[in-house]
Amino acid sequence: MPTESIVLRTIDDREQRIEWDESSPLHLTIETRAGELTIRKGVFRGGVSEGVEIVRMANSRMHVDILPTRGMAIWRMQANGVRYQWQSPVVGPVHPNYVDVGEPSGVGFLSGFDELVTRCGLESNGAPEHDANGQLLHPLHGHIANTPADALSVEFDEASGRAELVAETIEARLFVKRFRMRTRVRIHADRDDVELLDDVTNELSTPASMQLLYHINVGAPVLGKDARLNVAVEEVAPRNDHAAEEIDRWERFDGPTSGYVERVYFAKPCSDESGMGHAMLADAKGARGLSVRFRTSTLPWFVLWKNCAETGDGYVAGIEPSTNFPNPRGFEHERGRTVDLGPGETESFRVTLSPLTTPEEVQQADEAIRKIYEDQSIEVNTFNTPRADWSIEVENNAPESEGN
Repeated sequence: MPTESIVLRTIDDREQRIEWDESSPLHLTIETRAGELTIRKGVFRGGVSEGVEIVRMANSRMHVDILPTRGMAIWRMQANGVRYQWQSPVVGPVHPNYVDVGEPSGVGFLSGFDELVTRCGLESNGAPEHDANGQLLHPLHGHIANTPADALSVEFDEASGRAELVAETIEARLFVKRFRMRTRVRIHADRDDVELLDDVTNELSTPASMQLLYHINVGAPVLGKDARLNVAVEEVAPRNDHAAEEIDRWERFDGPTSGYVERVYFAKPCSDESGMGHAMLADAKGARGLSVRFRTSTLPWFVLWKNCAETGDGYVAGIEPSTNFPNPRGFEHERGRTVDLGPGETESFRVTLSPLTTPEEVQQADEAIRKIYEDQSIEVNTFNTPRADWSIEVENNAPESEGN
């Protein structure tokens, strides 16, 4: 007699694990003057995803999946049939209960890393840092990505066709810190942009300093052999000697390559007349891409993470506007690359993701970046070797593989 089986869930189909809650107050269909918007609230069931909340915001052409349980990360996005995500070896989303951020090596963050957009911060956002006795001071990429949102709501405006998922996330420790991050993820009924509006407040009665990096991770189908990054920058330098080997093609990508060792590049972005920096990743044919715009007054630095590994090993490009470079916090603080907040003071951060699904949209994004260079007569200053004031690896003369 043949063996029979009944499948409850599989590893590969993550969306199969979502249990949508039609009784949730966040289960909404909103008719606006600009078109229809829908919002759905659900939770993942089974395995390391058990209990992870998901909110899907959508218009007629696109949807974006947000994970309140994971620091309001954006898990995936889809627009006009093009998916924006990457294939991490980590099968997520992973509940923070299964991510030991503070484990002794300092790289526990990597056990839960598979989102399209991950916030790194808020006390620190870079490579792990240990004291002279080997005690972990600051883990890789900080705590906020594995901190669940405490407050969650939706705001919408029928006249403008705007909807926002609003959350508040607290990163705190007695005697050390209390940061409140108020996040708004905004979409519109008549366009495909996703806006991230984050306001971080120091809620202690004493001054504090913070860091924040937006780790925007793009894989296939946008990323592939001969994909390219176009970004408006004044200066660019390799993080280490390994990255320096390809500084002449730092913005170009190889296809998936087994055994590839990541390369990271640091840059000083320039902005358009509205104060926004521009970066775009496009495929080899210029047929589709992703545009990232960010306010440079509060995100004055830019990082490119190139990990052209085999697809299953994590083939991905990291587009990363930041308050600083992702060196250990102490190194950055000594060089003035932390954000100082007085008691009750707030800093605001703005990032916009725009899916580009036609050659015309890619061309328009290219043109916007070209205009920044022309209007300001900018010539890029490319450093062939790491800069001592930008990278701790010049001091240490040793590779660091998890500080991107």
